[in-house]
Amino acid sequence: MQYRTLGRTGVQVSSLALGAMNFGAIGRTTQEEATAIVDAALEGGINVIDTADMYSDGQSEEMVGKAVAGRRDDIVLATKATMPMGDERNHRGSSRRWLVTELDSSLRRLGVDHVDLYQIHRWDPTTSDEETLSALTDLQRAGKIRYFGSSTFPAHRIVQAQWAAREHRLSRYVTEQPSYSILQRGIEAHVLPVTEEYGLGVLAWSPLASGWLSGAVREGREITTSRAALLPQRFDLSVPSNRARLDAVERLAEVADGAGLTMIQLALGFVTAHPGVTSALIGPRTLDHLHTQLAAADTVLPADVLDAIDAIVPPGVDLAPHEKFDTPPALLDASLRRR
Repeated sequence: MQYRTLGRTGVQVSSLALGAMNFGAIGRTTQEEATAIVDAALEGGINVIDTADMYSDGQSEEMVGKAVAGRRDDIVLATKATMPMGDERNHRGSSRRWLVTELDSSLRRLGVDHVDLYQIHRWDPTTSDEETLSALTDLQRAGKIRYFGSSTFPAHRIVQAQWAAREHRLSRYVTEQPSYSILQRGIEAHVLPVTEEYGLGVLAWSPLASGWLSGAVREGREITTSRAALLPQRFDLSVPSNRARLDAVERLAEVADGAGLTMIQLALGFVTAHPGVTSALIGPRTLDHLHTQLAAADTVLPADVLDAIDAIVPPGVDLAPHEKFDTPPALLDASLRRR
């Protein structure tokens, strides 16, 4: 396992981090299975576990808490808030009212008195940066969080939040968690230059592109991954962007074979090769999944392999741009583009 410094915090983290989204109802994972995955991940050198309040309505946090009991100090523990937790209109977002309440709920579910990294799961356009950063700074001073970060923020919002922290003399986001893979490279054009400029740590999610790069998706083979069952439209080959992804996967498989690598090693090695990326978040649903992903922990791709990847999916290009979660609201709501 390789280790890097998380932004400018001085905290050393593994180049692969364990994402716990599949713990609980989403991944149909039991507590016994979740604990076994955590055990194997820690044994393999992973020291970061990332979850969120909304993963299986809090179930993931509860499972993580039980799995890390007795060894919490050896783990960089991260969770998130902002996404809806039920139908109540104020049980979501990035207001002080909600963050203060929901962090306490997360700490209770996790069975800890603090988290190392508390992340705003998505940019909340209804809440000012000052409101959110002020609440997070107070929670940090209270000892309930050590650091805080953002997740899937557009580049301009990352910049705005850094400016607001300085303007109002508040603590700042020290990490960003964007989606990044060989098939979704858009952040290379805007987010990663900004995170590098401000010295943010980057925890990249979906480095296997929702299973497209796992080796299980190939031409002429029925797509039976759990993500395909959950989101079939993202794997419908009658959709041009999905067809483009499959074509790219076939060419990438040839590159991997020629380099003596698995598709997973190629995919994870690509993400962790970028100097702006600190860790790649893996989200195994089973122990077998974890072991195949841990096998990529020390993968270092040579320049010729990285060049071959660039020739298949050019730098800065998203093959499925409609699946991005950082689209400015005005592009989604016509009323915001008209007087």
